[in-house]
Amino acid sequence: MLTHVWGLLAHPYREWKQMHDERETVTHLYAHHVFVMGAIPVICAYIGTTQVGWGLGGERTIKLNLLDAFYAGIAFYIAILAAVFVMGSVIHWMAQRYANPPSRRRCVIFAGYLATPMFLSGMVALYPLVWLCLLAGIIGLCYTAYLLYVGIPAFLDISSEEGFIVSSTTLAIGVLVLEALLAVTVLLWGYGERILLSLF
Repeated sequence: MLTHVWGLLAHPYREWKQMHDERETVTHLYAHHVFVMGAIPVICAYIGTTQVGWGLGGERTIKLNLLDAFYAGIAFYIAILAAVFVMGSVIHWMAQRYANPPSRRRCVIFAGYLATPMFLSGMVALYPLVWLCLLAGIIGLCYTAYLLYVGIPAFLDISSEEGFIVSSTTLAIGVLVLEALLAVTVLLWGYGERILLSLF
């Protein structure tokens, strides 16, 4: 797993080519990559929101107690795991326009590894300033876009010219999924307790 993570960051084209020849399953992907990498932003957000607290950079912060943060973490983790499968299914659906489209299994595996920079950007949630988390998210998204454009021909066997529409549409839908996850993150981790108190 760590070899693929480093390879995708250091030499993505070569790493996609190497992964192309592996006989990986979705179960193996989740067990050895998504479950572990998806836990990074969850654990970091748990520590950050219970020990430091959400803030905009001033003195005022919003902290969650350990139990509220635990429940928010479970919901966030499930959302991350589901988002990987949803994005894999979107890529599979978009690729159906080609003569030899990749299988759903291959597309979900592609999406799982594609999310690696976003998982790693979640480390900034240890010190959860809103602007810092947004900056890290933007950097992670930019590198994810790069991995997407490199990986479409190298891993999914769709030429760069043909894959431009798949890449662009996948990136656009991925941004929408990311924005939904960010909104859920802010609601659950930052303002969930305040919203609940205002309702009851």
